[in-house]
Amino acid sequence: MYTVTKRMEVSAAHHLVLDYESKCEHLHGHNWIIYVTCQAEALDRNGMVVDFKKIKELVHAKMDHQNLNDVFDFNPTAENIAKWICDTVPHCVKVTVQESEGNVATYEL
Repeated sequence: MYTVTKRMEVSAAHHLVLDYESKCEHLHGHNWIIYVTCQAEALDRNGMVVDFKKIKELVHAKMDHQNLNDVFDFNPTAENIAKWICDTVPHCVKVTVQESEGNVATYEL
């Protein structure tokens, strides 16, 4: 089994829709640190699981320097973002999203 992991940083803003009072209900931004792990039993014709550039393009195109509430049709929590990335990137098996120091969410197949 081949495994690759891409680390990237994304600057984006969001606010959360919550059923309790929180500062996070107000628009704010993060410099998200995201790890995307992909696996395959065989490499493609280029000798890759998936090109690192492709992973970055898929995530950055949707998220970088955006208000995430405007681009997603779900509440943009770190958990929901991790799942969206995993569903979007080919061969993805695990995504870790660090919203801020000490606040990390992981989605794994």
